[in-house]
Amino acid sequence: MDQAEGLTKDAPILRVEGLSMTFPSAEGGLDTLDDISFQVYPRDFVCILGPSGSGKTTLLRLLAGLLQPTAGRVLLGGHEVSRPPEGVGFVFQNANLMPWRTVLENITLPLEIAGAPAHSYPQQAREMVELVGLEGFEHSLPRDLSGGMAQRVAIARALVHDPQVLLLDEPFGSLDALTRERMRTELLRIWNARQKTVVMVTHSINEALFLADRVLVFSQRPARLCLDLDVELPRPREQEMVHTSYFGALARRVREAIGLQRQGEPAAVLW
Repeated sequence: MDQAEGLTKDAPILRVEGLSMTFPSAEGGLDTLDDISFQVYPRDFVCILGPSGSGKTTLLRLLAGLLQPTAGRVLLGGHEVSRPPEGVGFVFQNANLMPWRTVLENITLPLEIAGAPAHSYPQQAREMVELVGLEGFEHSLPRDLSGGMAQRVAIARALVHDPQVLLLDEPFGSLDALTRERMRTELLRIWNARQKTVVMVTHSINEALFLADRVLVFSQRPARLCLDLDVELPRPREQEMVHTSYFGALARRVREAIGLQRQGEPAAVLW
């Protein structure tokens, strides 16, 4: 049975408890995360912000079971994560598509690895192609796709095995500004269609506030959680919301938490 089954809004699907991470180094150890704790609820969209090098990607890798913490623990659906669990999909900063496989073949890769029945591949892959808006490109190779299209394939690949939680590590960071804005809207459409729990790392305050229900702000390394901010913007989100006074006030709080703006100063240009 799906571990998310039966969970209510009051029961977190993901729990992070006292998470600390130190990497070995010639100087005796590089402290990256320091006593991080938070909870994520079913169908929440959570964005993580913080200075470069503050351990945001490290946190995602811990959530995915790709790393083991120095202290603390991660629980998914009440079960401690000690290795990559089946219920997590991961989208990296780069699409990382296999260049010799078509769009459909890249999307079905997780099904093949999991040993799913081969007869189920075509239908599931076509459903994902339709979800991410790539009809007509099913048999294209990665070299024939734009950056935004490649990231759509990566998102489809992460969703094809129906994960409980989708982890996104700055998936639009390499895209130009116009494509990035379009992909934000597309991501919200996909999230609304599938209602997955999402945890996403971004360096953009604007992007985090536009997408998320909550924004978690990390301090400089070793990272501590210095702000857990609810974003009470209505859904569906419209681009015009970024120009409202409420959006500006949220952005100011995030910038103050990161240390980019002193209290009482006018809001600087958003990232």
